[in-house]
Amino acid sequence: MKVDILAIGVHPDDVELSCSGTLLRHIEQGKTIGLLDLTRGELGTRGTADIRDREAAEAARMMGAAFRKNLEMADGFFTYSQENILRIIGLIREHQPEIVLGNALDDRHPDHGRAAKLIADACFYAGLSKVATFDGQGKPQDRWRPRAVYHYIQDRNLLPDFVVDISPFMDRKLELVQAFRSQFYIPGDTAYEQELSSPISGRDFMEFLRAKARAYGRDAGFEYAEGFNTARTPGITDLFNLV
Repeated sequence: MKVDILAIGVHPDDVELSCSGTLLRHIEQGKTIGLLDLTRGELGTRGTADIRDREAAEAARMMGAAFRKNLEMADGFFTYSQENILRIIGLIREHQPEIVLGNALDDRHPDHGRAAKLIADACFYAGLSKVATFDGQGKPQDRWRPRAVYHYIQDRNLLPDFVVDISPFMDRKLELVQAFRSQFYIPGDTAYEQELSSPISGRDFMEFLRAKARAYGRDAGFEYAEGFNTARTPGITDLFNLV
C-alpha cells in the first residue's frame, strides 16, 4: 500500500523518541504513515530483540500506523552495502512514500549517522530506472523517489533546519515512547530494577524529552516541537506557510 510518510529508524524506538509527535500530527490530518526499523535492536543494553519486537508492534498500533516492518539488519554492524541499499529501495518502491523521515545526520550513537546516509542514498537510488528490484512475486518494481528526505534530531541537540509543532501531541508521544517498557523507567514497574542501566533508562529521561521538545519549540513560538535537518535546501511557494 502507498503511504504519505515512511518513517525509518535503525533501532526500534528511534522513531517514537524523535519524530512520533510529527507523525501523530499528520495522522490527525488524514495522512497515512508507515514505519520501518532496520534492525531489531539486539545489542541494546536492556531487554531482548523478541521483547522489542512486541513493543514495536504495540507502539505502531497505538500510533495508528498503516504497517511496521523490520529488515533485520545487524544491529551495530550493518554495512553500507549494495544488498542493504536494495532492501530499503524495495520497501520505498513498494509503499511509494512522498516523504521519508530518517535517522539523525550526526549523533552520539554511531549507528544513527550511518543509517542516515544509508536511508538517504537508498531514496535517491530508488528513483533510478536501471537499479532493479523485484516485488514478492518476482515482478520488477517501478522506480520511485520520495519528494523529500528529512532527518529527525535524536540525542545530540543539533541546530534544526525546521521544527514541527507537536504541542497537542506531546503526552501521546511520551505514551508511545513508554510502549518500549524494557528500555525506559516506568513508575511501578518492578522489572525495571532487574535490568542494567543505560543512557536512556534514567528516572528523569521523560522529563528530558519534554524539556528538549520545549526548547525546540521556543524559538518558533510553539510549546513543544520536534527538530529536523535536511541535506538540501528546501523551497516553498507561499511565505504564509512559514510561522
